[in-house]
Amino acid sequence: MPRPQTTRDLRRSNRTALLRELLFKGATSRQALADATGLSAGTVGLVVSELLDEGLIVEVGSEESSGGRPRTILRVAADRAISVGVDVGERGLRVEVFDLAWQRRAEVFVDLNARASDPSMIVDRIEGAFRDVVGRTVPTGSRLLGVGVSVPGVVEPGDAARIHAPAFGWDGLPLGRLLREALGGPVVVDNGAKAMGQAEMWFGAGRGAADAVIALLGIGVGSAVFTEGRLYRGARSSAGEWGHTPIVLDGEPCRCGSEGCLEAYIGESALLQRWDALLGREVSETVPDTARIGELFAGAADDGAAAMICAEFARYLGAGIATLINLFNPERIVLAGSVGLRITPAVLDDVRSAAQRYALAQPFEAARIVQGQLGDDAVALGAATLVVNHHLARGFSMAAPIERVEAVAGTSS
Repeated sequence: MPRPQTTRDLRRSNRTALLRELLFKGATSRQALADATGLSAGTVGLVVSELLDEGLIVEVGSEESSGGRPRTILRVAADRAISVGVDVGERGLRVEVFDLAWQRRAEVFVDLNARASDPSMIVDRIEGAFRDVVGRTVPTGSRLLGVGVSVPGVVEPGDAARIHAPAFGWDGLPLGRLLREALGGPVVVDNGAKAMGQAEMWFGAGRGAADAVIALLGIGVGSAVFTEGRLYRGARSSAGEWGHTPIVLDGEPCRCGSEGCLEAYIGESALLQRWDALLGREVSETVPDTARIGELFAGAADDGAAAMICAEFARYLGAGIATLINLFNPERIVLAGSVGLRITPAVLDDVRSAAQRYALAQPFEAARIVQGQLGDDAVALGAATLVVNHHLARGFSMAAPIERVEAVAGTSS
């Protein structure tokens, strides 16, 4: 039975609602905050006064109103706090620092080389990069909210944030606990596709959609499913492992240990290996894989091998998208990641055509298939939002010491 809501709960809920608008939608007026949240003008006034006193928001001018005094514009105080986002990927790890206005203050990329699956090495690299960027970028008087970490694989809920990532050889690795011990501070861990999905929903191509699927197409393939604006996690936080749905029975082997998975046909490595095999050439060690993916899609118009692979890619991806459409009835599907962002307009049209062929007609008509807007480092941005979202759920109080954020799977909304 739910616990009855107390006056304190209500105040925290009101505070969170207003801060969420200011943090993720930008500068606005008291009246606009009341309209967006449904709170009364009196409640908005009380909460705004509290936030101004704490220095979390500031007044930055005014705007004309229709009949009456000009409205004062409010925005978050960007330097009041920072969050750190860490994207642990198969090419390396990216660490970025953001202020409360979501301006990137610093970033560093660390190559993990062939030892990417060594947990102690990853923890050491994250710790070194974290101390480097935070040490030279934290504004005077600013507070560190914590570190959000995105990883491939399933993040098991719990204090240790155990990771199950077959590609890294991790089966229950307590990465959250290890990082919390190394950094000595707040850590929130979540799956990379879910982190990127949250970023695209708040700042990018998913903005304004209540029911959406954000698909990460890269070396790995995954997704984040949002229903009524909330991230769907499933019973054990593994919902969205779309790349490991079977697309061909007894098909190509997948890194997860199964066969015929969608990732084995539309993932970055699968595409490049197929292209190289058709051309009978050695794998390039001088051209980055992301650049080669761009060349593959760009060559679909006049390169026979590229055209063949892109046609196959469009059919498989379209069929995979049709499954998402039939299962979740989203209004928007966003394609991001190193592959998704490099799909050319012509290939994207083929993807849409294939999705239409395999999807039910009525839900297909309701869905828009678009590309992401935040670029290749959307995962790091999404990781930083994990910490901010955690504090929002607790009222985001700066008047009292920031409570310790446990290293658990992020709770997005």
